[in-house]
Parts: sequence; structure tokens; C-alpha cells
Amino acid sequence: MRAALLAIVAAFLATGGAQAKPRIVSLDQCADQYVLALAPRDEIAGLSKRALNADSYLHARAVGLPERRATLEAILGTRATIAVTNWAGDVRLPAALASQGVTVVQIDETNDFAGVRADVRKVAAALGRPAAGEALIAQMDAKLAASQNAWGGARALYLTPGGFTAGSQTLVGAMMAAAGFVSVSTSGSYAPVSLEALVLDPPAALVLGFFRELSGGRQHWTIAANGYLRGLVRQRAIASLPGSMLGCPAWFAADGALALAKARPTR
Repeated sequence: MRAALLAIVAAFLATGGAQAKPRIVSLDQCADQYVLALAPRDEIAGLSKRALNADSYLHARAVGLPERRATLEAILGTRATIAVTNWAGDVRLPAALASQGVTVVQIDETNDFAGVRADVRKVAAALGRPAAGEALIAQMDAKLAASQNAWGGARALYLTPGGFTAGSQTLVGAMMAAAGFVSVSTSGSYAPVSLEALVLDPPAALVLGFFRELSGGRQHWTIAANGYLRGLVRQRAIASLPGSMLGCPAWFAADGALALAKARPTR
């Protein structure tokens, strides 16, 4: 009789007494990428409403998973235990979730690859997936190593359709530096491009970001409509990086560095 009772207690501890799996939600598109890359699918209780967009890097993995509005009621309705966020639209939401017992994991707006490593490790640890995080970091570092100094210090300018560029204190700047470019931008951050400076001293290469077409639609309001710049783009643009690669401080920024490195002409 005593042996049978012990067996029942052991069975309870092995099943009903076991810790429940986490229920993970993502509050925005950048957080979607971290959750999709690091969390098992059966632990994902919700992704953002942008998870299936074409500019979401891992949108193919989001197919079949629930999308949730980033509101307190919607997230609590999923019985979430962990919420991952980078830029939740409602700045009060993370604190409100935390007050209800939800663990909130904040992805920082980093401007270098060391910061990306720290973000990956932080999210992976919170999700109980440190090995998966280290695997992502290893993939990123391998791409950075393959990109190293490919352009040998050539001068380059990053350009968006709206006429903005990125300086050295941005993740785009770190991406370009990893491929061996020296940015001609004198701003540390994001700043408007000086058309006059481009005319007087054009860079050896242009790196395009978020470009679609150089004519038609809303582009006629931008610097991209300038005839000189259009000619410079045709002559010196070496890569056009998609928004899915640029819109989030994440490990796949190394894909951009590798794309730039591979765009170097062979001798």
C-alpha cells in the first residue's frame, strides 16, 4: 500500500507538478524576429500584426502563428508569461504588463555588433534558450569574418530614397565598416545627404537602403528625383539592401555586411 502511494506521488511530481511551458508574445516587428528565431513554436502565444509583412526578416516562419494587437487586454488574454519588445507603440504597455506579472524583455536600440550580441544573449536567456542564442551569434560572427575589409577602406555613402544617410554611430555604419568601407558621412547618426558635397566629391560606392524605384510614385518628392544623383546611382550603387535587413537591430545585419563584401568587383 505504501509503495503504491509513493508511486502516485512520483507520478504527480513528474506530470502535474512539472513547470508549465512559457507563453511568449512579441509586441512589435523587431521582437518578432527574436521570438521566431529563438522560441519553440509551441511556446509562441502571439506575434505582432506585422509578422507576416514582406519587410519582416523571418516572415515565412510566422505563417500559422497567431498575430495579436499590442494592447494590455489582448496580451493578457493570451495568458502570456513573457513579452519581448523593441519599440512597443504604447510606451506604457511594457510597465503595465510587468505590473500584471508578465516578464518583459527589452531589445535595445544598439548601434554595433557587440550590442547585437548582448541583445541576443539577453533574449535567449529570458526564453531559456541560451544555446540557440549562441548559435545565432556564431552565424553572425562567421558572416562578419567573411566580410572583413573586403573593400579595403574605399569611401562609400549609404542612401535612402528620402535622401538620408547613416553615420559611424549606427548599425548601418557598423555594417559598412565590417565590409571595409569608410563612410563619407560626417554625421555620427542619421542625417540628410548634402547634394552639393556629392557633386564636389562623389564617393567610390553607394549603398542603397529601402529603395524601390527611382522614378514615379512618391519618389518624385525625394532627393532620388535629382538627375545628377540618379546618374550617380546608376554608376556607383553596388548594392540595394532591403528593409527586412535594415529595420531591426539584430544578427541579420551581418547579412548586409556580407552582401556588401560580395558586391566587390573581382580582379
